[in-house]
Amino acid sequence: MYLIGLTGGIASGKSTVAKRLASLGAVGIDADQLAREVVEPGTPGLAAIATEFGDAILLADGTLNRPALGAIIFSDPNRRERLNAITHPAVRRLTRDRVAAAGAADPHAIVVYDVPLLAEAIAGGLVTFDLIVVVHADAEVRIERMVELRGLTREEATHRIAAQASDADRLALADVVIDNNGTIDATLAQVDAVWTRACAAEARVAEARVAEARGVEATDGTRAP
Repeated sequence: MYLIGLTGGIASGKSTVAKRLASLGAVGIDADQLAREVVEPGTPGLAAIATEFGDAILLADGTLNRPALGAIIFSDPNRRERLNAITHPAVRRLTRDRVAAAGAADPHAIVVYDVPLLAEAIAGGLVTFDLIVVVHADAEVRIERMVELRGLTREEATHRIAAQASDADRLALADVVIDNNGTIDATLAQVDAVWTRACAAEARVAEARVAEARGVEATDGTRAP
């Protein structure tokens, strides 16, 4: 298995990159989706959030009122940390399970873990990545996208960018940077190059394992699987 860590700031185009890799054959694991799963109705995560933030963050059907919660956490770093303390441990457990399941299903799989908080995942020893890909777009480009495509005000968009890791922190982790300031075709060409690189790397690892197994067979007389 070859594991790619994919990250990027809000509205950088990370989802576009993840979708392209999935269309090429990657197994996608979306940290945001896992984060939604751990706060579904009836979960300990949602109960803890309601206790911490009050019933006002619940909709009438008992599901999480994401806009209401977002308005709180993106304007108050301390409240955001409280939310992270509730959700992150549960997301980490799910991540380990999903990565392990992908490797068990296909030892040659190329898995893409799409995660906004990549630095935190690395620091926490969550998983070990074979390649780290950072999708980058300038802050002003991202603000314009959030205003035009998501209906946020400039102030809201600026708050959301400020709530995340800095561009410098993300770029410092990168093995590959995908520049998404330009056209979609230019971005997809860069993604395709990443896929080619990952496939070649996974093939080299597979060949090395076969060679190692043959070496063991030759030295101890057992038959390699």
